Amino acid sequence: MIYHLGTTTSTNDDARDAKYRHGDIVWAEHQTAGRGQRGHKWLSPEGENLTFTMVVEPRFLAVAEQFLLCEAMSVALTDTFARYGIDTRIKWTNDIYAGDRKLEGVLIEHNYSGQTLSRSLLGIGINVNQTKFDPSLPNPVSMAQLTGRRYDRREVLETFERCMLTRYAQLETGDREALQRDYRDRMYALGEMRTFRYPDGTPTRGAIEGVRPSGELILRHEDGSLREYLFKEIEFVLPR
Repeated sequence: MIYHLGTTTSTNDDARDAKYRHGDIVWAEHQTAGRGQRGHKWLSPEGENLTFTMVVEPRFLAVAEQFLLCEAMSVALTDTFARYGIDTRIKWTNDIYAGDRKLEGVLIEHNYSGQTLSRSLLGIGINVNQTKFDPSLPNPVSMAQLTGRRYDRREVLETFERCMLTRYAQLETGDREALQRDYRDRMYALGEMRTFRYPDGTPTRGAIEGVRPSGELILRHEDGSLREYLFKEIEFVLPR
């Protein structure tokens, strides 16, 4: 079921309500307190884009494997954009890029039951029809800007729903190697020497080799050494 709301604080907040079950989507026209990764706010003009949360209940998935759900969602998003002729890549961990520009943002929140997940909220914001952005944002882009046409937002949402349920089924039935292969092959800047930054601001150069099932980024540094990084231990320095 897709539940379409007017104004809310954030769709993740609404989706915590137990009345929403596995597969349900909470879609809002306007969020007064939309959230993104690293504590960033997600701002979107009313009626232009998609801001929604999909509820899933992956009770089969161990806590240590929760990144596989992130992979399923990220690959499903690239599947969605491909339906509209838009080639995209996944910037670790789950931002979707067209070229060097950001097309969507994600905030995933989990609940646990012992050693497994019990309920996960996939909060997603997709730039659909917006053509003017706050100049302080480093690199946003929308589907409309990339293709020169406007989109029926509900149709885009339903396309994502189908793609996500297909990728979720792939995860649930144990076809994880194929899922991880697709995630790796679609990674942004895979194999390219790029600049990264540690939390203290120190830069480093490296090329992405891949990602572990548990989510660690595998980076080959300029001196040839391989290191693995958890989220928040390192980040891209994005081109402007």
